[in-house]
Amino acid sequence: MSVAVITGASRGLGLALARALARRGWSLVLDARGGEALAEVAKELAEWTAVAALPGDVADARHRAALLEAATALGGVDLLVNNASVLGAEPLVPLADQPLEGFRQALEVNVTAPLALVQQALPLLRRSEAGAVVCVSSDAAVEAYPTWGGYGAAKAALDQLSAVLAAEEPGLRVWAVDPGDMLTELYTAAVPQDTDLGGRALPEAVAPAFLALLDRRPASGRYTAAALLAPAGARR
Repeated sequence: MSVAVITGASRGLGLALARALARRGWSLVLDARGGEALAEVAKELAEWTAVAALPGDVADARHRAALLEAATALGGVDLLVNNASVLGAEPLVPLADQPLEGFRQALEVNVTAPLALVQQALPLLRRSEAGAVVCVSSDAAVEAYPTWGGYGAAKAALDQLSAVLAAEEPGLRVWAVDPGDMLTELYTAAVPQDTDLGGRALPEAVAPAFLALLDRRPASGRYTAAALLAPAGARR
């Protein structure tokens, strides 16, 4: 049975992806900072599959080690999803006002923690017949949106980390994925003044793009959910 480690899995995209994989019979190791919410998720998904839910902060080395220990107990790691993220300021602010401590936290959670998890998971991923790493990116990593500079810089660094990892680990699939505009708590915390949310997709509508990666196993690289969900003839 395949095993996935998903960070930030108590809500939003992480939760949607955990549900989708559970329905496919994947064993899951889930992480989130909110212990109560994560426990509810684990209770729900345990009806479909084996679940290890560990509340904690991915920036904590001991917590990361516990996640990999739980995965080893379930059989290894076939998929690592680096989804946990912080904004660096809530609501977002221009770079002139970006709190440096918030920026450091964004780099720690959005970049350093994923790298640390990858380093610890690599022996298990290499042993898997279909080892893969997914790093959840953002269009803010490639577009210059006012007030999104701190968060976007962290996601751009994560994109580059993913690209280099793919070059260094040709036996794995390493995908950075921009999920597009979603209606999530992260977005409402980032831009609480935005009340026009009708055009934003629910995470449940985006999760199939990640399943498409697992089904098709395209070359390592950066993808958008929109492209992955497009009809075959429309994909670039």
